[in-house]
Amino acid sequence: MKPVTVYDIAREANVSVATVSRVINNTAPVKKSTREKVLELIQKYQFQPNALARSLFKKETGMIGVILPDITNPFFPEVLAGLDQEARSKGYTFFLCDTVSTNGNSYEQYVRESQYLNILIEKQADGIIMIGGRINLARPGSDLVNEVVEAGKRVPLLLINGNLPGEGLTRIYADEREGAELATQHLIDLGHRNIAFVGGFRKMSNTLQRIQGFVRTMEKNGLQARKEWVLDGGFSVETGKSFLNRLLDLPERPTAIFCANDLVAIGVMKAANKAGLQVPQDLSLVGFDDIPYASNSIPELTTVSLKCYDVGRGAAELLHQMITKNKVGKNTKIRPELIVRESTAPPK
Repeated sequence: MKPVTVYDIAREANVSVATVSRVINNTAPVKKSTREKVLELIQKYQFQPNALARSLFKKETGMIGVILPDITNPFFPEVLAGLDQEARSKGYTFFLCDTVSTNGNSYEQYVRESQYLNILIEKQADGIIMIGGRINLARPGSDLVNEVVEAGKRVPLLLINGNLPGEGLTRIYADEREGAELATQHLIDLGHRNIAFVGGFRKMSNTLQRIQGFVRTMEKNGLQARKEWVLDGGFSVETGKSFLNRLLDLPERPTAIFCANDLVAIGVMKAANKAGLQVPQDLSLVGFDDIPYASNSIPELTTVSLKCYDVGRGAAELLHQMITKNKVGKNTKIRPELIVRESTAPPK
C-alpha cells in the first residue's frame, strides 16, 4: 500500500499543504472545523510527517549536537539528563558526540572535536553545545579557538562551563572558583589549618579556578597554602590514591584534603582506609561535582554541587532561544552549593 503523504491529506481535506503543515506544527491559527477535518484524516490514515520533509519545509532539523570529552565520567550524564528533559519539551533530540581518546591522547581528542563540528554543520544541526575538551584549556591554541568561533558563525553554539576568553561566545557555567571557596571555608570553619588540595590538571582552566579559590580562601583566613600540599595530575580514582600516598610520605601531613573532583576524593578515601586512617576522624575530605557516588560512599562524601542538572536544563533553554533568534546574555552563571555529609569533621 502506498504511504499517505501530506499532499494526500491536503487533497482529501480540500485545503492547501501549508494549512496541513500549520495544523501539524501548530505554527499559526487554523479555522476550528478545518483543523478538526485535518486531524480526523491524520488519525484515519495514521499519518506520520516525514522528518526530512518537515526539515526542508521549516528549515529546521529538530536536532542539536552535544560534543563532550568522556561519557563515562559521571559528571556528564547528570548534565545530559537536564539537557534532554528540557530539549524534549521543546521538540529537539540530540546527537551525542563523545570525543574520548582510546589512549588518553589530548591531540586525538581535539581532532575528534573538529570532526564532529564539521559533521554537525553538514547535518544541519539546529544548534551545538560543547562541554569540556578544548574549551577547558587555560591557553588553547589559536587554531583550536578559531574552529569554534567559525562554527559559531554558521550555527548557534553554546559553551557549558568552559570558555574561550575574548571571543564573545555564549556560555552557561557554574562558578567553580566560588565552589572552591565554599569547600575551603567549610574546612577552616571546622578548625582545620593544615589543608591540602589535590587533583586536576594545571593546564585546564577549571583546575586553576579551583586552586585559585582554595588559595584565596586560605589567605583570606590568614593561612598559607603550602606548595608541597597542592598536587595535580589527574581526575581519576587511581590518581586520588596516588595523591594521598605522596602526602603520607611527607614529614608533615594535612588534617584535611580538598579534592578537585569526587572521583579523586573516593580514591583518597580508599587509600586512607588502606593506610589505617579513618575518615573523618583522622582526615577530613571534600570533593567537587556531587556525582551519584558521593552520596553512596562510606562515609558519605561532603562535596560541592555544580548543579549539573540545572546547568543542562538552562543550556537547552538558552540554545533554544538562540535557535529561535531571541536575544540572550553572553554569560549565564549558576551558583554552586556546598553539600555537607559525613566525610568532614573537626580535627583531632
